[in-house]
Amino acid sequence: MNYRFSSRVSQLKSSAVRDILKLTQGKDMISFAGGLPAEELFPVQAIREAADHVFTAGTGALQYGLTEGYMPLREQLCERMAAKQMHVNPEQMILTTGSQQAIDLLVGVLTEPGDTVLVEKPTYLASLQVFALHGLKVIAAESDEDGIIPEDAERLIREHRPKLLYAVPTFGNPTGRVWSVERRKKLLALCKQNEMPIIEDDPYGDITFDECDQYPTLFSLEGQAERGAVFYTSTFSKTVAPALRSGWAIGDSSVIGMVAKVKQAADLHSSAIDQQILSQLLKGFDLDGHIRLISKSYGERMIEMHELLKRQGLQDVSWVKPKGGMFLWLELPDGLDAEALLRCAVQKGVAFVPGSSFYAEHPQRNTARLNYTYNTGARTKQGVERFVEALGEFTARS
Repeated sequence: MNYRFSSRVSQLKSSAVRDILKLTQGKDMISFAGGLPAEELFPVQAIREAADHVFTAGTGALQYGLTEGYMPLREQLCERMAAKQMHVNPEQMILTTGSQQAIDLLVGVLTEPGDTVLVEKPTYLASLQVFALHGLKVIAAESDEDGIIPEDAERLIREHRPKLLYAVPTFGNPTGRVWSVERRKKLLALCKQNEMPIIEDDPYGDITFDECDQYPTLFSLEGQAERGAVFYTSTFSKTVAPALRSGWAIGDSSVIGMVAKVKQAADLHSSAIDQQILSQLLKGFDLDGHIRLISKSYGERMIEMHELLKRQGLQDVSWVKPKGGMFLWLELPDGLDAEALLRCAVQKGVAFVPGSSFYAEHPQRNTARLNYTYNTGARTKQGVERFVEALGEFTARS
């Protein structure tokens, strides 16, 4: 039988990160590619105890659940959101299968095929897959160390009338940048003025290396959910464990209600077991203390990679030292193609993600994303040495 794929999926590109992860299987391959948390920092015992408690309480966790998610966990998350000056009630929140599903569902209810979406240049590559699947055109605003440049965003809004803005303002993926408060306020005002909703994706915001650095979310700056412009998404994947696949979205109750209807058609509800385990975990586990622990460790690992790269005396290679998150963004020598460099690096036993994957249009090919959270010590040192060796050989041949 010859299968005909729908036009929505026939042009869909595979995730570069997922493809590269297939190449990194094997003990000798050092991967800086995936956005992987450190497994040794997972709160295994606390999760085990929470799971035991859930199953000891009976078989209810094995039953169908609410599409909107387990109510006690939603109430707990509302309290956690309030601590960040984001005041919502459970009707303004939905639990999802990771924040990736939250993005997909919000895009599905807020856009039509053929609409335009505004993003930062560069941006999270899986969001680009979502937009492609929904048949959307994507335009990218120029950005610098302080975030999207408002003047360029304003020009693009005037020319293309996008339906929404997708943004990762705090420790963005792939760059690790954090928007200044001034930029946040300007972009929020610009979107409200043009009645353009914002999907604020915040998986990394808690992972800050200096506790004194606190960055207001766009949602908190707006100060309201009902009739608000901002829809905020986050996840437990980076702070507890990715395999629990639990995220959430908050915003105007009428939009969240529509998201719930779409989710019913997708999967009825996300894992009730995972949600109940997380709810029990939050009752007896100091999650904020755990976040401080992993932030300290990740900060040390970032400095480790930063210093190793600095000592190499690399010519025409630059990066900005991250203040949080999981990634270091490199700009390599002009004219270098990081996709070709990757092939050389894999032969040396190290992997990274070429930066071209993160561009909606006109990719800057001499860029690369390195993850510093998964490895440490000798493996980070050896991985950096392999990367630099590959870079040296590749540039010598070019």
